[in-house]
Amino acid sequence: MTAEAAWDPAPVPEVADLFRRAGTPWWIAGGHAVELAVGHPVREHHDIDVLVLRDDQLAVQRALASWEWWAADPPGTLRPWQPDEYLPLGVHDIWCRPGPGAPWRIQVMLDESRDGLWVSRRNAAVRRPVAELGAVGPGGVPYVTPEVQLYYKAKEPRPKDETDLAAALPVLAPAQRAWLASAVLATYGAHPWVERLEVPEPYRHPPREGQAPVGSA
Repeated sequence: MTAEAAWDPAPVPEVADLFRRAGTPWWIAGGHAVELAVGHPVREHHDIDVLVLRDDQLAVQRALASWEWWAADPPGTLRPWQPDEYLPLGVHDIWCRPGPGAPWRIQVMLDESRDGLWVSRRNAAVRRPVAELGAVGPGGVPYVTPEVQLYYKAKEPRPKDETDLAAALPVLAPAQRAWLASAVLATYGAHPWVERLEVPEPYRHPPREGQAPVGSA
């Protein structure tokens, strides 16, 4: 992506204060979500991510109407996001800053939903009820559950993603591990993280053709 300024990520409490104005669901995402799940700092962060459902994008934009919003058009070129412009499928990253020349403070990620279900943009067969997409941390801050966040991080794990996985493993319940293993196998195929999740044998293999979507039950 092209960018005119450096990052100065907003602290989690500041982000929460800003996004509560929207009146729509939102969740802290990325490495900060993992830290909220484990209850302590894990590593240094160079940005901060907020997940918003695509259908709620304009409510969030209007809540921070005084800010600059820049959409990342594929394959990743930033351009101004105009007021009340509805961003279509394929555009799922937005960079935000208080004004011209200011550092970037927040990155918003748009995800899909359908009939009350969150639907992964990586694999439409991976889904779960929107009500189960996140949890609530200290101070009432909503965050993406670690299994969903790690599912996205599993695509091409970087050192920081491996760090996040190691931090999250002790707090992942058996059902969370099973969901993550199933989602990773359904989307990416054989993956080294599945072994580390220590799930029962039925969850160690890609889903069979015709099997129900992951997380839809």
